[in-house]
Amino acid sequence: MCGVIWFVQLVHYPMFARYDPRHFRPAMLEHQRGTSRVVVAPMLVELLTTIALLVVRPAVVPGWMPWAGVVLVGVWGFSTALVQIPLHNRLAERGFDAAAHRRLVRSNWVRTAAWTARAVLCGWMVWACNS
Repeated sequence: MCGVIWFVQLVHYPMFARYDPRHFRPAMLEHQRGTSRVVVAPMLVELLTTIALLVVRPAVVPGWMPWAGVVLVGVWGFSTALVQIPLHNRLAERGFDAAAHRRLVRSNWVRTAAWTARAVLCGWMVWACNS
């Protein structure tokens, strides 16, 4: 998901401003359907593995790390549910809105940072378990 969110942040979301306004709403609906097919399963797997690490923590992983993972998943989860999805819905319902688009791009940095930090955290845990 870390790679996906960086692609979305640097390439995909900025492109919304260049869509043909006459076709913006159908493009947004297609974006929502297509993106959901790609990200829902990995997001659920990430949530479940985050919870699993609380229950079955490898001995080499400090106790705070799984909890930090929970916090980071909470950050991207709440941001997705409370900010990004409503902004996507607004753009799909009303068409392009420069202010909503700006807020979508800017607020998505929160998710980008959370997924990046989580990737670093998970990378360290995998490394520690294999060292």
